[in-house]
Amino acid sequence: MDKFMQAYVGTAGHSTWFSEDLGQSWLHPNSHSGMYLEARVWVFSSHVGDLNHLYAGTDMGIFKWDESQARWSQLPSPMNDVWSLVQDPLDPNILIAGTRPAGFYRSTDAGLSWIELSAPGISQFSEVNQGPTRVTQILFDPLDTNVLWATVEIGGVYKSVDRGETWKLYDSGLVTADMHGIAVVQSPQGTSWVYATSNKGLHRSEDNGVTWKIQELPSPWQYTRGIIASPIDPTKLYLTNGNGPPGNDGKLFKSENSGLDWTEISLPGELNSTPWCLSVQKEDEGMRIWLATNLGQIFTSIDGGDTFRRLSHEFGEVRAIHHRFFKAPPRKNDHAITRAVIKARDFRIV
Repeated sequence: MDKFMQAYVGTAGHSTWFSEDLGQSWLHPNSHSGMYLEARVWVFSSHVGDLNHLYAGTDMGIFKWDESQARWSQLPSPMNDVWSLVQDPLDPNILIAGTRPAGFYRSTDAGLSWIELSAPGISQFSEVNQGPTRVTQILFDPLDTNVLWATVEIGGVYKSVDRGETWKLYDSGLVTADMHGIAVVQSPQGTSWVYATSNKGLHRSEDNGVTWKIQELPSPWQYTRGIIASPIDPTKLYLTNGNGPPGNDGKLFKSENSGLDWTEISLPGELNSTPWCLSVQKEDEGMRIWLATNLGQIFTSIDGGDTFRRLSHEFGEVRAIHHRFFKAPPRKNDHAITRAVIKARDFRIV
């Protein structure tokens, strides 16, 4: 491969882990690198237009990683617990974040300042779980980037048609308000279909969220979590499924016909929990997929999901996985000595 890749894992209590060798070993930045060692990391975001930075949403707000310095900095903001984060595909300096309790915020200056966005009636507390609601995912619609989608646990599906300025609830037909993830694909007719995952199954909307219907999976469990569309084929989807959080078993599915049919992808060995989150990126020769279970097993595929290998290192509870590519190693040779000192002082290597 003629590109350099970094992978990132976000844990619920052991901060972030980095790998520069396809997951064979992992670097664990400690608190001296700028992020509290026991932070809970819910989400990552990066942008091809700004490879020097990586953002992380945590239980302590948003952190920004500077690749040239190999350090985190905490961004001042009105947000305390950030569960979802996305960057505008046209501008890496525009970020939209979702919080716990549920709310939406936007920055237009790479996280230096934030404004709260309008989401009338969004629930802050759920009687179902006797706790705050949270925005579990935000997605720029890949077929119409003026549109954004968001899932709220426990609060339904929200949509913005003005690049995040205002948000509206779209919950007609949902069998539950406990929503987890969202994806948009091209339908067989060339229109957009939207899929949303939940604690009670997979939902599909064929009318841009106006109505939803449940779609049963070929699985003994209907609990669904991560869902992501292929960056190569607009009709292909990947979906995680299991017997609950954290669960002790599950499946990874793919669909090659816009979600109408789902086939199981074989994962090596026994699963320790529900397959949870996915990261999918296009490569020159195909597509790489990373998958994490809720309790820390990591799997990778270099052939678009046809086959997976399981990595030897297991984490604790995992909530986010992410990877990205560089044309060359991101820290230049003139930083080699600094890099060695930083690793010796601020990182634990496993």
